[in-house]
Amino acid sequence: MAQQNESMTDTQQEIINLSEEKWQWMADKNVEALADLFHEKAEFVHMGGSWGKERELNIIESGGIWYKQTDIHEVSVNIIDNTAILLNRITLIAEVGGNEVTNPFEVTEVYVKLDDGWKLGSLSFTKLMSGGDE
Repeated sequence: MAQQNESMTDTQQEIINLSEEKWQWMADKNVEALADLFHEKAEFVHMGGSWGKERELNIIESGGIWYKQTDIHEVSVNIIDNTAILLNRITLIAEVGGNEVTNPFEVTEVYVKLDDGWKLGSLSFTKLMSGGDE
């Protein structure tokens, strides 16, 4: 997992930790924690389409996509005012429609700082052409 280094700010480390927690909540199908993290207007982009918060939570809860294991290879965070943009290069082991699949992704996560803390505004998966089972 990501290690804090001298040039990383506390805010950057907080976002990395939050992202790692999110992957665990997705694996555990913890929709209560995710519902609190996901902003009401959040957008999710997958290989099969894009949709909002409620559909994403329903897909996770029903097991339509089960994010079984996320191996994080690289992570970076840029903070712009009250917005954090996190990039993860991951290998995702998921169960989709009853079939286990492994894919390499570059995942973009956008967090917005509100009065009640950081909220996920966007989660976007871009499949990479190498780095995992095709």
